[in-house]
Amino acid sequence: MTGPVAILIGPPGAGKSTVGRLLAAMLGAEFLDTDSVVEDMAGKPVSDIFISDGEAAFRALERAAVASTIASHPGILALGGGAVMDSGTRQLLAGQRVVYLETGFAAAAHRTGLDAPRPLLIGNPRARMRELLAERLPVYEGLAWAMVTTDDRGPQEIADEIAATITARVAAETGEGEGTSPGCPALEPAEAPQLSAGPAGGPAGPAGGPAGPAGGPVSPPERPQ
Repeated sequence: MTGPVAILIGPPGAGKSTVGRLLAAMLGAEFLDTDSVVEDMAGKPVSDIFISDGEAAFRALERAAVASTIASHPGILALGGGAVMDSGTRQLLAGQRVVYLETGFAAAAHRTGLDAPRPLLIGNPRARMRELLAERLPVYEGLAWAMVTTDDRGPQEIADEIAATITARVAAETGEGEGTSPGCPALEPAEAPQLSAGPAGGPAGPAGGPAGPAGGPVSPPERPQ
């Protein structure tokens, strides 16, 4: 399989950037998020692009950033929350190791801080957040190669589960004992917790995995897009 080791998707507040950096460090890979690529292309922050150029301009830049990074980035890639709503992007994600960070409304609202002004949450932030989740969740689920729940879990625990899932699935795909792929060296035993069977059709998780910090938020907050 060509493309990134893993592509993280999910709603604002899922912790894609925080978890992605931890995961990249564990796997000896580089981390990149498409928001930073867009900002480099535009020469200004995402929030300024929305304000000065409009959402359509941002989405065009985002579409180009996603296409270029899927083709060229061999490490861990995190996509903006709304990137998956583009049909061309969904076609590019087909067959990739897309990891969906599943996050409920309460956790997403807490982590993003709905009292702060954000481009796509103008007006009634809570109502708009619910609308965004309702629109996007079926798309996230449909694209997922693996799905990891983030509510009430710390970022390191989430990264541990993703690393173990990638290792186990790559091993199964290649028929090898230790899964490897470009930019994704085999994990040492301490880095890859023992897997237990997950829900039917879902990813397996670490057996007896620790509960993680009680209610530990994934930080820093992400920008709803």
